[in-house]
Amino acid sequence: MTQIPLPELALVALVGASSSGKSTFAAQHFGPSEVLSSDHFRALVSGSEHTLDANAAAFDSLFYVAAKRLERGLLTVIDATSVRPDDRRRLVDLARAHDVLPVAIVLDLPRGVLEARHEARGDRPFNAAVIGRQQTELRRTLRGMGKEGFRHVWTLRTPEDVEAAQITRVPLYTNKKHLHGPFDFIGDVHGCLTELRELLAGLGYMLDGDQVTPPPGRTAIFVGDLVDRGPDSAGVLRLVMGMVASGAALCVPGNHDEKLKRALDGKAVKALHGLDATLAQLDEAGPEVRAQVRTFIDGLVSHLVLDGGKVVVAHAGLPEKYQGRSSGRVRSFALYGDVDGSTDDLGLPVRRDWAAEYRGAAHVVYGHTPVGQARWVNRTIDIDTGCAFGGALTALRYPEMELVSVPAHAQYAVPARPLEMMQEPGGETFDLAEFLQPGRIETRSFGGVLLRAGERAAAVETFSRYGVDPGWCLYLPPTMSPVETSARPEFLEHPDEAFAYFRGQGVAQVVCEEKHMGSRALLVLTRDDAVARQRFGVEGLGSIYTRTGRPFFKPAWEANVLTRAREAATRAGLWDRLNTDWLLLDAEILPWSLKAEELIKAQYAAVGAAGNATLPAAVQALKAAQARGVAVGEWLPRTQERAADMALYRGAYRAYVRRVAGPQDVQIRPFHLLASEGQVHDGQDHLWHLTTLGTLADADATLFGRTAHRLVMLGTPDEAETAAWWHELTAQGGEGMVVKPLAFRPEQRQGQPAVKVRGREYLRIIYGPEYTRPEHLARLKARALGAKRARATREFHLGLEGLHRFTEHAATGRVHECVLGVLALESDPIDVRL
Repeated sequence: MTQIPLPELALVALVGASSSGKSTFAAQHFGPSEVLSSDHFRALVSGSEHTLDANAAAFDSLFYVAAKRLERGLLTVIDATSVRPDDRRRLVDLARAHDVLPVAIVLDLPRGVLEARHEARGDRPFNAAVIGRQQTELRRTLRGMGKEGFRHVWTLRTPEDVEAAQITRVPLYTNKKHLHGPFDFIGDVHGCLTELRELLAGLGYMLDGDQVTPPPGRTAIFVGDLVDRGPDSAGVLRLVMGMVASGAALCVPGNHDEKLKRALDGKAVKALHGLDATLAQLDEAGPEVRAQVRTFIDGLVSHLVLDGGKVVVAHAGLPEKYQGRSSGRVRSFALYGDVDGSTDDLGLPVRRDWAAEYRGAAHVVYGHTPVGQARWVNRTIDIDTGCAFGGALTALRYPEMELVSVPAHAQYAVPARPLEMMQEPGGETFDLAEFLQPGRIETRSFGGVLLRAGERAAAVETFSRYGVDPGWCLYLPPTMSPVETSARPEFLEHPDEAFAYFRGQGVAQVVCEEKHMGSRALLVLTRDDAVARQRFGVEGLGSIYTRTGRPFFKPAWEANVLTRAREAATRAGLWDRLNTDWLLLDAEILPWSLKAEELIKAQYAAVGAAGNATLPAAVQALKAAQARGVAVGEWLPRTQERAADMALYRGAYRAYVRRVAGPQDVQIRPFHLLASEGQVHDGQDHLWHLTTLGTLADADATLFGRTAHRLVMLGTPDEAETAAWWHELTAQGGEGMVVKPLAFRPEQRQGQPAVKVRGREYLRIIYGPEYTRPEHLARLKARALGAKRARATREFHLGLEGLHRFTEHAATGRVHECVLGVLALESDPIDVRL
C-alpha cells in the first residue's frame, strides 16, 4: 500500500500515458472542482475531448483556470499525460508563480495493461503505438522529475498499487492555525541573553537555569535573529532551543540565523556584524553543540500562520499573497523583506515599506528592521526595537495586543544610523482622489460596503467644511431604525414589535435602555496632552463632536468638559483598568435644547406659538356662536380636539428645554465605551458597557449620569414588565427606549444593532400635533423601514471597521476611509422622521 501524504496546498500533476487510469484515480481521491482534465477542456473549446488540434486552446484555458484556483489558495489537480519534461516544466512554473508546491503522482503501469485498456475503449483517435511512445518518454525522464522542480514524486507501477493507494491531506509546515495562543511574540534578540531572561521573567515565565516554564497556556514565539551583535549568542541559542524542544516556544528564522547555518555548513560567508563572535562561542561549546544548532536552524520554517489565520509571524514580515504559501520567494521575503539587492548611501539594503501597502486580514508580527519603538502600520507591527544597539527588547502579548519591553544593559553594537532615524513613515496621507472613486470599502464583519462617487464627494465636502480636526475623528456612529409600526390601533410604535423582531433574529436576550432626549456625541478622552500628540497627532485634551463629525461645543466649553471628564476617568480608574491612555465614548449630551435651540425656535416653538394663539381663541369663538344659537356642527368638538393636541405638542417639546448658562450645566449619558488602546470593545456585551461607564457617574455625578436599563429574556414575562416600564417612562415625558441584543455585534449579518421605540407623546414632535388621529395613524403606519435598516447595518459595520483599523495602528487614510464612508451613506436622503 502506497501512502501519499499530500500537502494541503499544492499543484498536483497526475502524470501517465493514455489509459493509465488518471481520470479514474482523480475521481476516487479528489473533489470534482479540484480536478482540471485536459480531456474536459478539449471538449469545452471544441465540442469533443478527442479533437487533438484543439490542444493549444484547451491547455490555455486549463492553465487560466488553474491559475485562478491557485490565487485563491485552492489545491489543484492537473489531469493530463505530461510525459515530456517540457510539458511538466509549464506545471512547475505555474506552481512557482503562485508560491505553491508542485508535486506529482505518476501512474507508470505496464505497457500491456495500457494497450489492453486502449483496445477495450475503442474511442481514442490514435493507435496503441502512441501509448508506447508516451511510456518510453515517461520512463526515460521519470528519475529526473525531482530536478525539474517537483518537491514530491510518488510512482504507482501496477493496477494493484493504484487501487491500494491512500491519500492523506497534510498541513504545510507553516500552518499552525490550530494553535490559538495566547502568545508572546519576542523581537530580535541578537545575542542579548540577559535582557531576554529579564523579558521572559517580566512576561511571567519561570526560569531555572536554561529550563523555562511558561505561564499556563501561553507560548513564546521568537521572530528570528537570535544571534550576532550581542554578547552571548550561544547562551541565547541554548535557551531558545530548550524552550522550543519543551513546547514552551516556537521560532522562525532570521537572516542572521540563516547566515550562521550556511557558515556551519561550510559555505563561504563573510563573518561580519557579530557572526565571528557567534562562531567563536559555538567553537568553544564543541562540535556536538554546533551540530545541534545547525539542525535547529535548518528545521525552522519561513513563517507561521497561527490562530485560525488571524496572526502571522515572519522575521521580515510577509504580505498577504505569500501567507501560508511555500516557495523560495516566500522564504526570501520572510528572511530579508522587500529588497532588490540595491543599497543606500550607508551601504544598507534598501527595504521597501511593504507594510504601508498591507491590506490583509491577518495581523503580521515581524522584526528585522530596528526601530526606536514598536511600529504599527495597518495590521502589522515591527517589534525589533534594537536591543543590541542599546535600545530595548520588546514582546507583543497576543491577543491582548500589549507591548512589554526591557531596556538594553549596554550598546553592544553601533548601528549604521541612529535608531530614531530608522522608523519609516507609515503611509499616513489620505488619498482624496482614490477615495472619490466609486467602489466598495471592505469590512471584516460585513463584507464590502458599496459607495457611489456622488455620496463620497458629498461626504468630503461636508467634512472638509464643518468637521473637527481629522486626527480626532476615528469613528462616526450609525443611524438607528425605529421599530416596526405597532399592531395596536392607538400606537405608532410599541415595545411588542421590538421584542418580536429580535425573537425572529434568533436573539435570546435584549437590553432595553432609556433613550435620553439629548444630542448624540462622541467623546475622545486622553490621559494627558502627550497622548494627544503621540497617538492622534494633534494638540489638545481630546475632542467632543457630533454624530456627523462637527465640533459639539465652543472651544472654551469643550476644554471645560474634557478636563472634568478626564478627571472623572482618572478617579474611576479606567486608565489602569483598561491599560490605556485614551478612551472613545458614545453618549447623549443633555439638554436637547443645548444643540437644538435654533431648531426649537424656528420649527417647534413657531408651530406651538401659532397654534396657541389661534386654536383656544377659535374654541371660544365657536362656543360663543353656539350660545347664540348658531349651528356649529362638528367644528366645535374638532377644534377642541385640535387645541388639546396642540397643548400636548407644546408640552412634549418644552419638556426637553432647559436653560444652559455654561458648561457646568451640561450632562453626559454615555452608553458605549467603544475603544481604548489596542482594543475595540465590540466583544463586550451591553451590560459591560453600561456598568463600566457607570463608574464615571460615580466619579462625577454632576457631569455624568447612568442610563436606566432592563435585561429582558425574550419569550418570558420580562417582555410585559419592560413594556410597562416603557409606558411609565414615556408617560413621565421620556423619549422612549432603545432595544439592543445583549451582544454588541448582531449574530445575523443583516441584523439591526439596535431599534428605537419612541413614546406616543414624543412622536408628536416628530410627526406633528395631530398625528394620533386615526386617519393620520393609518397613513403613517404604512411607512417603509427597509432603506433605513440597510443604512443602519452598513454604517454600523463601517464604523467598527474604522475603529479596528485605528486600534491596529492602520494608516490614517485607512481609518478615515471608513469614517467618511459613514458620512457618505448619510448623504442619501431618507425620511428624517424615521
